[in-house]
Amino acid sequence: MNLNSSVSVLRTTVDSVGQDVTVQSSAAGNTLDVTTMNDTNVANQQYSAGGDIVSDLGAQVSNVGGNVSIQGQASCNSASISTDPNITQINSTQVCDAPDPYSNVNVNAAGVGGDLSVTNTAAANSFEADSNATNMPVITNQISHSSVTATTTTNVSGVAGSVNVSASAAGNSAEIIHYTTN
Repeated sequence: MNLNSSVSVLRTTVDSVGQDVTVQSSAAGNTLDVTTMNDTNVANQQYSAGGDIVSDLGAQVSNVGGNVSIQGQASCNSASISTDPNITQINSTQVCDAPDPYSNVNVNAAGVGGDLSVTNTAAANSFEADSNATNMPVITNQISHSSVTATTTTNVSGVAGSVNVSASAAGNSAEIIHYTTN
C-alpha cells in the first residue's frame, strides 16, 4: 500500500563518450517481482492513493561513439510473476487511486555514432505472469481512477544509426504466458 508521492527527477548532460550511454528514470507506487521454481500460490494486493507518481527526465547528449538508450517510466502498481513448477495459482488485485502516474522525457541528442532509442511509459496497473506449470489458474483484477500521461519531447541531429522514439500511456495492462516444455 502506497499512500505518498513517488517522484524521480533526473537531469543529465553527457558529452564526448567513446562507447554507449544509458539514462533511466523510474517512479513507482508499488512493485512486485516473484520468481520461483516450486509449486506456488501468489496472493498480490496493491493499492496506491494520495500523492503523485512522477518520473521527470531531461537529458542533453552529444558526441557519443556508441548507442544511446534513454528511458522514462512511471507506474502506480506493477507485478511480474514467473514460476516453473507443477501448479501455479495467482490471485492479483491492483487499484490505482493516485492522481496520476505521469512520465515526462525531454531529450536533446546530437552526434551519436550508433543507434538512439528514447522510450517513455506511464501505466496505472500492469500485470505479467508466465509459467510452464501444468495447472495455472490466474485471477487478476485491475482498477484505475487515475489520469495516466506520458509526454516525450526530442530534438535529434547527427545520428549515424537508427532512431526510435516512443511514448505509451496505459490504464491497465495484463499479459499471461502459459507454455509447456514437453
